Amino acid sequence: MQPRKAKQSETVSNDQPAEHAGEETDRRTQLLHIALKRFAEQGYHQTKISDIVVEAGVAQGTFYWHFKSKEALALEIIATGREQLLSAIGQGYRRDAGTLADMVKASEALFVRLFDFALENRYLMGLLLIGSGVDEPVRQSIRETRAAMELAFRRNMERAIELNMLPAELDVELRAALLMSMIEGVITRWLFGSEGTYDHITQITAKRLAAEAANFEFYGLLGQS
Repeated sequence: MQPRKAKQSETVSNDQPAEHAGEETDRRTQLLHIALKRFAEQGYHQTKISDIVVEAGVAQGTFYWHFKSKEALALEIIATGREQLLSAIGQGYRRDAGTLADMVKASEALFVRLFDFALENRYLMGLLLIGSGVDEPVRQSIRETRAAMELAFRRNMERAIELNMLPAELDVELRAALLMSMIEGVITRWLFGSEGTYDHITQITAKRLAAEAANFEFYGLLGQS
């Protein structure tokens, strides 16, 4: 995942050379990546700042130069992931009307982006979908991220209604909740299915998973061949 760029005042002073500024940005990125991996593998509370800096090969003071606390680092990780996830969903916002086949195709493309992102950002998705034992501010940020994703799906549906592609009486709040639950469940089983339980799902490609999800979204259990 690509972390948000730090504000200049947080990392370098105005008179520092560009080369040093780049080094500071790289160091910040390194700390974010190490922390995220440890959060996913060891748990949030089990991960200590000392663990992060030892793996990064830097002094503890370097960590505090970039981040106020472990919680602040975790919140930045989540905020960055939220921006990227919402960008992927937002690309499904329709500009023009189309047929049912167009909607299925667009939905499939959206799911491909989401599943590809999830696969490339496995540790982030673990934090967002099954992360536990985090402090309340981090937990709240996770809830807000998932709620924002659901709202983005809802806006896509509302836009389709405006274009007369979906019926006006559609309960978009309920449909968005159902869609979000499906996506969360599928990604969780696909990426983190326990051994022997979801072996078949874990072997499916992102492209096929997206096609199945889009088919189910519009045609239900019977599907359409």
